[in-house]
Amino acid sequence: MEEAIKKSEVLIEALPYIKKFFHKIFVIKFGGSALSDAALRKSVLEDIVFMHYAGMRPVLVHGGGPHISEKMREAKKRPKFVDGFRVTDKKTMEIVDDALNDLNAMLVEEIKKMGAEAFGLSGKENKLIQAKKMEHKEDIGFAGAVESVDTTVLEKLMEANIIPVISPVGIGRDTELYNVNADEVASNIAMAFKAEKLFILTNVRGIMREIGNPDTLYRSLSLADVDILGEKKIISQGMIPKTRACTKALEGKVKKAHIIDSNIPHALLLEIFTDKGIGTEIIKLGRRTKATEGI
Repeated sequence: MEEAIKKSEVLIEALPYIKKFFHKIFVIKFGGSALSDAALRKSVLEDIVFMHYAGMRPVLVHGGGPHISEKMREAKKRPKFVDGFRVTDKKTMEIVDDALNDLNAMLVEEIKKMGAEAFGLSGKENKLIQAKKMEHKEDIGFAGAVESVDTTVLEKLMEANIIPVISPVGIGRDTELYNVNADEVASNIAMAFKAEKLFILTNVRGIMREIGNPDTLYRSLSLADVDILGEKKIISQGMIPKTRACTKALEGKVKKAHIIDSNIPHALLLEIFTDKGIGTEIIKLGRRTKATEGI
């Protein structure tokens, strides 16, 4: 009986959020090694299907870096990175496109097995993601940056109660394909919709004062806080592009951005439907909060 009561309390806690977020668009970026872990992938996709049936409109953008690197090694090509960006020559771009298509099809199939309709598409289709060559001090080939987003197809899919699943390949005005960072693609899609939330799923709890120490997790930060943490090098390494994607989204009228750990079972549901959440939320407030006092 006690267990049943606890379950009912969880549902009651979720009710205000279900009402608040009904028909709101949530953009979720999912990538990294968690994509290759069947149990973690199942947990994330179950959360997305739950959101869908609770009346929300999730849009899934996936990466696939480890899978791409594996496919490159199979093709006798050595993965190379400059400042965290994959050096992408013509052959590598073909491998990137094929690897992401494979992942996309897998995610769509697994969502369908969970009872929801999903449709996979690449950013290169229907001018969804128009990209251009990334500006960099070194030539890193077909690594791209988002130039514009066309949400027409995504809107039609959501109106038909279908979950869009997007791979981050863009197409240029020069008709070339470009390998675009999935965080950037998710951020730009969220901006195009003025989405309620952008979620960046990663392999750490969120932004922490001390790297690797969850007890120092920042639960809520303003853009001013993020600037301070960046200046103090507290936000560093792989967290930089994630916070940059969140910052850009908020400046583009997305309501909130969240960085959460996909290693935690049902992390999305815990962040959305509980009062405390489990990761770091970033809000637009123009002033610093108490979180960064004394830094």
